Amino acid sequence: MQVQPLYDRVLVKRSEEEQKTSKGLFLPESAKEKPLMGVVLAVGQGKLSDDGNLRPLTVKENDKVLFGRYAGTEIKVDGEDRLVLREDEILGIVEE
Repeated sequence: MQVQPLYDRVLVKRSEEEQKTSKGLFLPESAKEKPLMGVVLAVGQGKLSDDGNLRPLTVKENDKVLFGRYAGTEIKVDGEDRLVLREDEILGIVEE
């Protein structure tokens, strides 16, 4: 199944969760937090302005992005968790 976001929405795959602490202890499921970083899989065509024009999005496919803990809507695509965000919920693009 393919999901193509509309307008200013972005489809993101979260980064992998940490399986153990920096000291080497394995984390139980109840102690794990969902990562706040992910990779953009697909983007919409742009933000629709009040006058009807489309402004292209700043983020693009394969960008690594940072987002808030409660941002977006979680969905399942082919059994895998994905996140649909509005571009304004993205805090920044991570450059390595």
